[in-house]
Amino acid sequence: MKLVIQRVKEACVTSEGEVLGKIGQGFLVLIGVMEGDTPDLCDYLAGKTADLRVFTDKNDKLNLSLRDIGGEVLVVSNFTLGGDCRKGHRPSFIRSARPETADELYQLYMAQLRARGIPVQSGRFGAHMDISMTASGPITILMDTDQMMKKKGGADA
Repeated sequence: MKLVIQRVKEACVTSEGEVLGKIGQGFLVLIGVMEGDTPDLCDYLAGKTADLRVFTDKNDKLNLSLRDIGGEVLVVSNFTLGGDCRKGHRPSFIRSARPETADELYQLYMAQLRARGIPVQSGRFGAHMDISMTASGPITILMDTDQMMKKKGGADA
């Protein structure tokens, strides 16, 4: 799984003029599900997301998490995160998970965030969406479970 996490002051996702999700301070998360991704990765990444300390404390240090600030998350599915650009100029999306699997894990990731007490809004899986946000920092974090698991030795580490 790949997550692009953007710290935001606010974010909104629409589709065909309809507001699907809107948040105040927190994270805009783009999620790409890859072939071979499993439900345990959703729990692992939800924990990392909820506890990621990238909000400033009273000393202007990045010490606070979503939980600490009462932040929200806007999660938007994005299969293009699986794009492989190593060859040619047209990305290959062969590593992106099949839609039925991707939607299931997308929904599970959001459920795991909610289980941790994080308010979650979302886009619509498979829809063409427009996203607006006010970035804060900017602080952008990339989480790629392929890379994270190599270093940690598994989702339980």
